[in-house]
Amino acid sequence: MSADIYQIECVVIGAGAVGLACAAELARRGREVLVLEAAAQIGSGTSSRNSEVIHAGLYYATGSLKHQLCVEGRRELYAYLATRNVGHKKCGKLIVATNGAEETQIAALHQRAQDNGVENCTLLTASEAKTLEANLNCVSALLSAETGILDSHGYMLALLGELESLGGSLALNAPFLRGAKAKDGFDIDIGGESPARISCRILINAAGLDAQRIASSIEGMPAEHIPPLILAKGSYFGCAAQPAFSRLIYPAPVDGGLGVHLTLDLGSRMRFGPDVEWLSETDPAKVDYSVDPKRAESFYASIRRYWPALSDQALTPDYAGCRPKLSGPGQAAADFRVDGADTHGLIGLVNLFGIESPGLTSSLAIAEHVADSASL
Repeated sequence: MSADIYQIECVVIGAGAVGLACAAELARRGREVLVLEAAAQIGSGTSSRNSEVIHAGLYYATGSLKHQLCVEGRRELYAYLATRNVGHKKCGKLIVATNGAEETQIAALHQRAQDNGVENCTLLTASEAKTLEANLNCVSALLSAETGILDSHGYMLALLGELESLGGSLALNAPFLRGAKAKDGFDIDIGGESPARISCRILINAAGLDAQRIASSIEGMPAEHIPPLILAKGSYFGCAAQPAFSRLIYPAPVDGGLGVHLTLDLGSRMRFGPDVEWLSETDPAKVDYSVDPKRAESFYASIRRYWPALSDQALTPDYAGCRPKLSGPGQAAADFRVDGADTHGLIGLVNLFGIESPGLTSSLAIAEHVADSASL
């Protein structure tokens, strides 16, 4: 370890969408901020392995952090993307029921949307849904007009640009090794090509899949406040067919996820996923992100329930992501955890656990919540 010791007010671990949003928010509040990223580029983890969907906020338990931060974050995100000229589109989505049991689920989602204060959600009959999307098969649907898509990398670049314009900085190839509580904050050791020790007053653990490992590397962090990490891989398939829909199409939710849905990129290319593959592996570094072509069989079956015209051989393996979940198969979906000193007792430290979907949508609101928590 180098003898170099640096003093800085705030350190954020992780340069994904949430980490960069936290850093930018702290910088807006006049704080001196350094972002540490173990990889060679920003957003190379969960932030680049998702559906790039702006969620409305209708899925999440009323009053939960996921509900509150998604609705608030979504409203802020649209404004931020427009102001920063980042590519996005409020295309809307249809959540479809293909049988009576799913109709009950769709009706419950509509009620939750109302309870959650989500705007512009409308129950549609089959004929009304098919008027919007002629290729759709369903018995009813829920239209979420506030749902959209974005260029997630463009968004992260905008956050980084704002951070740097406010005097903040980013260190790539700078893995967090360990930390310890000091008199006025934390002393942390950074590895990589230029090892260093940093003293900071505020430490934000926004490391996504590595959040639990980072927390356990901080001396004095109570182990009972570090939740187990449960990994769920999700694979995506591209589609060679011409775009058949102008909106996102989602089935009724499934255990651990939102079902194999149809999303669009900003060029209107269709892709499908993610599915849910619960992993026995608990080390994020050992996750295999390759997509098994054999999984296409289950994709065809799922997709043809709402798009019967999907042709054989139309799907091609695309990419995969991994969710940092706090709940396992058959369990109620766990909420986001934003743990400040009121939880673990270490003033100045905020740990973010279980920041999966809708983390991207919620990122600006999460950042405000984190900045508030950091002052405890």
